[in-house]
Amino acid sequence: MTQIANVIELVGSSDKSWEDATQVALTEATKTIHGITGIELSDMTARVDPNTGKITEYHSTVKIAFGVERS
Repeated sequence: MTQIANVIELVGSSDKSWEDATQVALTEATKTIHGITGIELSDMTARVDPNTGKITEYHSTVKIAFGVERS
């Protein structure tokens, strides 16, 4: 039996960490997508305050996989 999955890409953001930004994206996805089977963290970026040199916002780009629903 052939299995087919959809994959979407989302960007989550957080002022705490890349892990939290990843969870934000996943949590938002679970509100409208059912049957999520996995995620791939594809990119991590951050916004830096030019005055302090500190990270002010973390961004995680994730690919979320979920099964195709058949009727």
